[in-house]
Amino acid sequence: MPKILSILLLTTVSLLILTAGKSAGQAPLQRVRIAYSSTGVNYVDLFLGKEKGYFREEGLDPQLIQMSSNIAITANIAGELDGQAAIGSAIRAIQRGAPLRVVAVTLRRPLFWLVVRPEYRSIKELKGKVLGISTIGGSQHLRAKGMLSAGGLDAEKDITSIQINDQTMQLQALANNSVQITALSPPWVAVARDKFKMNILDSALERFAGIDSGLVVSLKFLQEKPDLVKRILRARAKGNRFYLENEREGSEFLARLYKVDFKTALESYRASRPAFTSTGIPTDDEVKEHLLSDAQLLKLAEPLPASRILDFTLQREVLRELGIK
Repeated sequence: MPKILSILLLTTVSLLILTAGKSAGQAPLQRVRIAYSSTGVNYVDLFLGKEKGYFREEGLDPQLIQMSSNIAITANIAGELDGQAAIGSAIRAIQRGAPLRVVAVTLRRPLFWLVVRPEYRSIKELKGKVLGISTIGGSQHLRAKGMLSAGGLDAEKDITSIQINDQTMQLQALANNSVQITALSPPWVAVARDKFKMNILDSALERFAGIDSGLVVSLKFLQEKPDLVKRILRARAKGNRFYLENEREGSEFLARLYKVDFKTALESYRASRPAFTSTGIPTDDEVKEHLLSDAQLLKLAEPLPASRILDFTLQREVLRELGIK
């Protein structure tokens, strides 16, 4: 009897250990909600992080939610989001006093091309026409107005701007002549040119400074849950590294994600790659130029110090841990 009891006891203990191990292995992932403003290559690091399982490696279940930048700022401050990927509008909000911080930068240059209907071949012909953009006052809007102004138009007086949520919808509005102008990112700029025979008149990539995507979190969230922010940053950094180091697979992912052919995806990859930061941290000169430009736009005497807008402390820790230079 004692021997039987010992066997039963050992069996029970073994089952408990196995059950506990199984439960630990199946621990529920922690949901994180991250907003992005429009489809396009600008946010490929996050979508690759989800596709490749990098968020899962960090114990996270990413909910990538499309919404306008202005709504995302409000939701971020209210704690209804864990972060937002469109950072241009957020930086301008911080300069006005919003309690947010930029903790990583994906793009060091703006990825927008000025696209117009086939009948227009110069910017001056666009006077009185309609511009379709994702967010009034957002980065896409500002870059479009900048390109129009560089071409000789008064973008405030000569153009009417209307809000159309996504770049695919903006392209459709361009095709049916509801708008005559938009500013598209890859791959949609190539689709507009090749499928719809639209004209491309300018590129913001070479013309402007702009740290237009990355990760912005609320100051409260950063202070109270730095470990969670760091896990999000690790997943994002892994996705960004994979994209930059794998031209073919990165292009194939773009083709699948946006349902375009490989040739278009590869062109989009090569056109966009120079705008990406490898470390998630722009140079001091790029930051200075961007903040000065924003301050002038907001009619501020001078920009806020960078330390009150950007905090790369956790990103630098992630770089050391992942060996990214």
